[in-house]
Amino acid sequence: MQTIHELARQVRMLVMDVDGVLTDGKLYYNAHGEESKAFYVQDGLGLKLLQGTGVKLAIISGRADRCVEHRARALGIDYYFAGIKDKAEALAALTEQSGIAASACAFVGDDLIDLPALRRVGLPIAVPAASPLVQQHVRYVTGAPGGAGALREVCELIMQAQGSWDGAIGKYLA
Repeated sequence: MQTIHELARQVRMLVMDVDGVLTDGKLYYNAHGEESKAFYVQDGLGLKLLQGTGVKLAIISGRADRCVEHRARALGIDYYFAGIKDKAEALAALTEQSGIAASACAFVGDDLIDLPALRRVGLPIAVPAASPLVQQHVRYVTGAPGGAGALREVCELIMQAQGSWDGAIGKYLA
């Protein structure tokens, strides 16, 4: 069985869920019924650093949400699938569009809707608050929670495994 670092070394695309992964999983509604979400800035920088090493970024979300669309655009996410009910089908479309095999993808999820995609990628990852059933089907559970550093942790893991971490942070240490 391959180690986490061996699996991370093969990742060419990081695919993520939104609620519970890119956010803390809470839904906030104002008096007008408009939804908002909080995004963790350090996760954003981690994603940009990883993308700068050539790893593609993708979101597959079960919900369609304008604030996520704005965040995806601000981060320069390469592929964005929203309102998806079948994440395995969306993953298949994503791999076809990108030309990157599912075996070269990492997927970060937290709930049952993520299982079909998690079970098809090379590096399935969950956050600590993920459903116990989801945790049984992943190779790695982050130490940091979703929406509060989980994605940064995953990005750093991948860059360290691929030997690109030092180059990615070099400008901050110069």
